[in-house]
Amino acid sequence: MQRRQRSETPKQQIHHKNQTDLSAWRKGKKSDPETSVQSHESPNDQKNDSKQDSLEEALSYFEKVQDRVSLKKNNALQKHLTTVESIALQKGLPPEGFDVLLKVALSGKLADTVNTRLLKSLVPASVIPETSVVSSVSLLCVSKCSGSTQLLFLRWLITMFDFIDHKEQLHALYGFFFSFLQDEKMCPYVCHLLYLLTRKESVKPFRIRKLLDLQAKMGMQSHLQALLSLYKLFCPELVTIALPGKMKTYFKNSEGPWKAAINAVRRRNQENSPVLKPLVLGTAQPQSRKRKWNTQVIIPASSANRNNLEEDREKKLVNLYSMDESFPVEQLQTFSQLLQNIHRLEFPSQMGSVLTNPLLLHYMNCIKDESIYLRLYYWMGQTLQEECTWCVADNSQYEEEFKDFLETVYKTECFLQEGFSSCEEFLYKSLPLWDGFCCRPQVLRLVSWIPLSTFSEVKSHLYDPLVQLFFTSSLYFKCSVLESLKELLQNWLNWHVIHSDSEADSQAHSLNTTLSGLVNTVAELIHFVGWISTVALHLENNHTFLLYFILDFYETVCDMYLRYNLPLLIMPPAGVFYPALLSMDSVSLNQLCYIMYRYRTNLVAAKENELSKKKILQFKFSSQTYQEYNQYIVAMVGCLWTSSAFQKDTHPQGLRMDDELLQKTAVQEFKSSFNIVYHPAMMGYALLFLQQAWPEDTTFNFSLIKGKRWNWYLEYLYAQGLKGLKVFIESSINRVSQASHSKAENVQV
Repeated sequence: MQRRQRSETPKQQIHHKNQTDLSAWRKGKKSDPETSVQSHESPNDQKNDSKQDSLEEALSYFEKVQDRVSLKKNNALQKHLTTVESIALQKGLPPEGFDVLLKVALSGKLADTVNTRLLKSLVPASVIPETSVVSSVSLLCVSKCSGSTQLLFLRWLITMFDFIDHKEQLHALYGFFFSFLQDEKMCPYVCHLLYLLTRKESVKPFRIRKLLDLQAKMGMQSHLQALLSLYKLFCPELVTIALPGKMKTYFKNSEGPWKAAINAVRRRNQENSPVLKPLVLGTAQPQSRKRKWNTQVIIPASSANRNNLEEDREKKLVNLYSMDESFPVEQLQTFSQLLQNIHRLEFPSQMGSVLTNPLLLHYMNCIKDESIYLRLYYWMGQTLQEECTWCVADNSQYEEEFKDFLETVYKTECFLQEGFSSCEEFLYKSLPLWDGFCCRPQVLRLVSWIPLSTFSEVKSHLYDPLVQLFFTSSLYFKCSVLESLKELLQNWLNWHVIHSDSEADSQAHSLNTTLSGLVNTVAELIHFVGWISTVALHLENNHTFLLYFILDFYETVCDMYLRYNLPLLIMPPAGVFYPALLSMDSVSLNQLCYIMYRYRTNLVAAKENELSKKKILQFKFSSQTYQEYNQYIVAMVGCLWTSSAFQKDTHPQGLRMDDELLQKTAVQEFKSSFNIVYHPAMMGYALLFLQQAWPEDTTFNFSLIKGKRWNWYLEYLYAQGLKGLKVFIESSINRVSQASHSKAENVQV
């Protein structure tokens, strides 16, 4: 144990400057030998000195325990035990305290109640020395402590795994931990620990046989399946049995007794590291971590003196590019290093550190190592389940930190351009309990990265919970959901483009099957959005803001065939088309014109491909799609150009009305009330055009816009940025416009 007495001289302090200093731990930062000796101390320093003295005294007491001691009528034991507990809960314990407390807790010299209290108080202020853990593991061999204490120690080791400064000696004890699988009570926790420690070289045939024997004896236990799944990813040729492919919660939560204490220490240390920092590489003492998911990839501080440390660094640099050794992730600082060592990079045990390290994310993108994804999915699934602020009542006070974590996960998905199955499961489980308010932006962003799956699964787990919130929430929530579903559609379509380009011709049959499933799932998503959009427009009185997000979704839908090479086009429902056509906002009308132009371009291309029969696997659009498009075009041309929508619109939910009914409206020019001059969305442009063309005329006679002036008015509209209207008219009304212009000019001149 490395611990100094307060009576040491300043020279001694400087000589042992690399030794962990309790006063530095007290202040929550690394001590400076030149400033640590001061002639005056504040009252707070004196109070902290008192706590330091108490902790040193307690550690000294537990270190000297020789015989079995009873808690009853032992005031000294009670006092020192209380001291350790209170300081651990408030500030966490310094690294040198773990060696003493672990040894005494596992030595069997104290009662189980005392051992339990000691183990539950082992909360680190910074890191846990690996040597302390290894020494405590050796005590399990002598079996002096009870089975319940051994179980609690394993749970503590799993919970604190990320706080251990090194892992090499622990990896060397892999076989020792594996031998504990015989104990049925310890087996789940041992599997969990082995899961964290497993490397490819850990997978041996005799271990696989042992796990299979245990599975035959105990049945399909989730913890055994987890370890076998990891073994199979490393060595698929050795594990030939079928295992569940769907990710699930393999292990029970082990951090219950320490969670509150870790949170308390985290809050105290939050001032030292308030934000998520970039990759930290160095030999300084690591800062206390804000949360497990904020883990930084660091080289833990060595307890050796600085000369030895520099020698070790030189040795590491000499062997940096040795082909016979794995490349430690702590040494990874540049992209060139990643390229040179990508084949022998060893991933960190703290999978949370991957989320904040761009170099490791590049590695995941390049090397599709399923074992890495499995470990990351497991860690992320456990964290999401345990930290969800609306699923776990005690977590409501940590909402801001949970938001940060969800944001980090979302950014990682964007970087990798794929969704995590663990996030998908979390959303499916938590959305029915979600109030639609807590972490709303983060949750909806994660929804946009849900992996492609069958419609029945998506409907029951995603669509149904969203619908209940969608119809009962605010306008802005509805818009947020529509934006998320649009991004979900785009991500699915991008996935299709990437995977279809990489498929070989020999896999045409399997591609066709995959394409059928994708078409069906995408079609159901579009129909779902069309349905909720129709209802939402009715509930919100055709609000312009809502209509913008709906049309934004259909800007993606209308271009799926040409832009994403997906043989699918679905027209918007009448409950969306007609509110947009009759909207009083020119932005919405311009959007609709552009969408109909792109629908026309895609349908013409599909028809040409269908006639040429160049693609054997080409899907054919149904005649209903062409029919519905033609009905919409007739309605739009009738409204905006020929002033005949009320007579020629043939859609069942269209604008067709008898003249007698229209005359009862008392509107004089009802036939032309929705053309590009009189349309409520365009009348403002017509007014400005008249003011510029005839500034002396104050009557605002809209009937003046005809003949050549009609063409001038069109050019004026195009100059105002109505590009959607321009391409629609040029593609769908061009021939009609020439004839009508000539006819109108001949009559009116």
